[in-house]
Amino acid sequence: MTDQGGFDFSGYQEAAARTAGLVATDHPIVYPTLGLVNEAGEVAGKVKKIFRDRQGVITDADRQALTLELGDVLWYLSELCTRLGISLEDVAEQNIAKIADRASRGVLHGDGDHR
Repeated sequence: MTDQGGFDFSGYQEAAARTAGLVATDHPIVYPTLGLVNEAGEVAGKVKKIFRDRQGVITDADRQALTLELGDVLWYLSELCTRLGISLEDVAEQNIAKIADRASRGVLHGDGDHR
């Protein structure tokens, strides 16, 4: 928890882990990986419909629905990190450092992780 009453990533990750149940698979990362992909697909589907049905106009109801779906994405991401022994803070910090490095070198566009 932060001083403002919200979660920091560490607090979120601990809280998410308390609600996790083990689903029988041959490896502990299978279920959260599949859940992450599924929930990300649900986010994409909602965004697609915003453009298909309303030419990109985002309503308050859309924001609320996307907030719920993005929360599910965050939950599965947190669980995958937990099961891999990776902190969300490390993921966030390394991602920002990677993007900042690409920006400083002018290679934000393009393909591949090693730009």
